[in-house]
Formats: sequence, C-alpha cells, structure tokens
Amino acid sequence: MRNSPAELSPDDFRAIGHQLVDRVADFLAELPDKPVAPALSPREMRALLGTSDSVPAKGEDPARVARHAADLVIGNSTLNGHPRFFGYITSSASPLGALGDLIASSVNPNCGAWALSPIASEIEKQSVRWIAQLIGYPADCGGLLVSGGNMANMVCLIAAIRAQADWDVRALGVSAGKALRIYASGEVHTWLQKGADICGLGTNAVRSVAVDDTLAMDFGALQRMVAEDRKAGHRPAIVVGTAGSVSTGAIDPLAEIAAFCKRETLWFHVDGAYGAPAAVLPDASPALKALSLADSVAVDPHKWLYAPIEAGCSLVRDPEKLRGAFSFHPPYYRFDGDAEDPPTNFYEWGPQNSRGFRALKVWMTIRQVGRDGYVDMIRDDIALARELCDVAARRDELEVLTHSLSITTFRYIPKKLRARSAEPKVLEDLNALNAAILEKLQKDGLVYPSNAVIGGRFAIRACIVNFRTTSADVKALVDATVVAGRALS
Repeated sequence: MRNSPAELSPDDFRAIGHQLVDRVADFLAELPDKPVAPALSPREMRALLGTSDSVPAKGEDPARVARHAADLVIGNSTLNGHPRFFGYITSSASPLGALGDLIASSVNPNCGAWALSPIASEIEKQSVRWIAQLIGYPADCGGLLVSGGNMANMVCLIAAIRAQADWDVRALGVSAGKALRIYASGEVHTWLQKGADICGLGTNAVRSVAVDDTLAMDFGALQRMVAEDRKAGHRPAIVVGTAGSVSTGAIDPLAEIAAFCKRETLWFHVDGAYGAPAAVLPDASPALKALSLADSVAVDPHKWLYAPIEAGCSLVRDPEKLRGAFSFHPPYYRFDGDAEDPPTNFYEWGPQNSRGFRALKVWMTIRQVGRDGYVDMIRDDIALARELCDVAARRDELEVLTHSLSITTFRYIPKKLRARSAEPKVLEDLNALNAAILEKLQKDGLVYPSNAVIGGRFAIRACIVNFRTTSADVKALVDATVVAGRALS
C-alpha cells in the first residue's frame, strides 16, 4: 500500500470538512457585522503568513492547515459579499454555488474534452443555454465558460477577427491583410485595448467613438467614423457595444448599432459582462434587449447572476465561428467519439485545453434561483441604486452625477463651494477631496465604494449587485460619505 502525504482518510476528510462548513456558516451569518475590508498594509499581510519564505521541508497536520487557512482568509479579506460592498461589479456569491465548487474540485474533471468530463461537459452546455435564454439570446448559439469578463470578451473578439478577415489569419497572422478597425465608445472597458494588443492588432486599431450626454455611444459619430475610415482605405471590421458600462452602467444604442452593422457587414459584439442579465426583466429597456441581435455577447455569471468567482461566459451566435477560431486536432488527441452522437469538446471552442469545472456552481445557482428569482433580485438591486440616488440628492453636500442600472455616482461638495464647483481650481480641489473621502471610506471598513471620473469630476461610485444589501446599507453609505467629507474638507 502506498502511503501518500496528500491523502486524507474518509474519516479525517469528514472531520475537517465538517469543521470548515461550520466555520463558513458562522462567517456568512456574521458577515454584515464585519469590516468590509481589512486595514492592514501589504507588509502586515505578509507578516501574517510567517517569517520564512522557504518551502517547508516537512508537512503539517492537515486539520491545523485548514484551520489556519480559514483564519487567514476569513479574517483578512475584502468581503465582496458584504451588504455594504459597493466597490466593483463583483456580486455576493451564492452559498450553494460555493458548495458546487467543493464538488467540482473534489471530482476534478478536466472540461477540455467530453471523454474526460462527460457529465460536466453536458452541465456546461446546459448552463450556457440557460444563460443565453435568461438574457434573450438565441439558445442554439455556441458558447463556453471562461474566467471572467476580460476573457469572455476576448474569446468573442478572436472569433470576430477570424470571421472578418478575408485571409487565413491562422496561417499568415493578422498583419497579412488590410489592418482591421474596431469601434467602441470612449466608455468601453479596457479589456478591448488589452485584447487588441494580445491579438496583434495593436491598440491603435481601436477607434474611440464619442459619447452622448448619457455616456452612451453617439450613434451618429459611429456612422461618420466608419465612413471616414472606409474612404481613407482602412478596413472597418468590428463594433463593440456596451450593455452596462463599468463606470456608470450606460447602455449603448444596441438596436441601431445592430442594424448598422448588418448593412455595413461588420461584426457586432456586445460587452454585457455586467448589464446583460438585466435583460431578463420584463420591463428592461429596448436598448438592452437588443443585445439579442449581436453576433456575440460576453456575460459574467459571477457579476449579476451571483455565482462565485471565476465565471465568465462567451456566447457566439454561429457556433461554427467559435469552433473555427479555436479548433485544432493534434494527433495525440483522440476525442472525436461517435459520429452519430458527437460529443462537445470545449478545447475546440476556446483557448484552454485543460479547463476546470466552472459550470457546476453556475448551474446549481440557476437551478436554485430560477428565472423569477433573478427578476426579483436584479430588480431589487436596481431599486436600491435608485434609492441611493434619491437619498444622496436630498443631502445638501452631495451632488448626484449619474444613475443607470444598479450604479449611482455622486460627489461631496462643501456648501460654501457649491456655487463655484465648476471653476477650474475649485474642481481640482473637489477632485482631491473626493479622492481622499474614497480612501478614508475604504480604510475605515464601514462601507466600500469605488470611483468614476465623469466629465473631469472625480465621483464616488456605488454598484449594487448584492442580494444582501438593504436600504439601511444604502443610507449608511450616504451618511459615511457626508461624515468623511466634513472631516476632510
């Protein structure tokens, strides 16, 4: 019999597991009373791990390791599941989804090939169909789960480049033909610049389209820019629409963009990493529902579908466009299966060969919540952001700047400066003041917003994608901002 230091007996695993589940259950129960973020510096954090940087020569008792790990992580993390975490678009994760991660990690299927992950592959296929159905996208699309919004968008971008190039990009590279141009609003997430860089197009290939007063893409400006580029001999290829911008939740005019792309033979991609799930609402705006017209859509289940990180999803209307971008058949892969009932091998649909079982936590959460549950939770988040907007607007020292979907932005202005807030020097001082307020709020641990810069104005930004947040938490953010503003101004 082999004696492996990595093995646990069933009894030991059961004992350690029960202790950890009890500890996590206590953590979730106590979550609202904890600081949202720790106040320790990087040096102090490192000190918690111990003084030695060397790999331990001897192993430790597994129960002790598990207890220590729980102490470190639970006691010293920024808690995005906290009801007063408003900072970034990272939702409170479903506890059932967390248990799904335990199952997935324990069985440890490799979801690159069906033969290595038969039921996991079918669960992923069903999860992708369900996500598409929730947002109103064709359920027979191609799709797969990836790490998050950056990768979900980039997978779609790679498929778009392959589809739009009129030469063999795989063999010859992106520089073998006329340089492709990509169009997106100035509010687009930076994944696009990163993707253009990684794909070899260069960041200059991204054309920044002006925005209107709502910070959505100016459709007229898009039309003019594409026409000018064609006249100059460039190759317009892809338009990226945003369904919920990261700073303010702005939604581009997706229906108009879709019709334009069809006329101009452009690939229309929608970055719906944040906002796409809101399309499940019966009263969602026509602009948002028009994401169903796109050639591809990126969605993040770990944002507004409340799945644990990591979970992004790439959806491509024509599955063959996805397979054509990523499928290779090396001789050491024998995963074709039965021709009459061919398996789905996800290594052909994306950049990874070895893939973790991300889908289980998403699948379990969707089963637990259902369509009606998502409608209720997303609607509540939007209502709370609207309440935040209203409560902040009633405070003399706060100025609301934007509100869209579940994001509200505002800033602190001392009463004596309100009439002069547009003066350049006053604006500079107000920006510095609000940056200091944000830093204080994050360090104090009572609430955790982030920032946006809107028309040159530094704003406190609150995004609510959290099924634990209540009206009391929204009011706490407003009160804390005013208290910090008075203390610092």
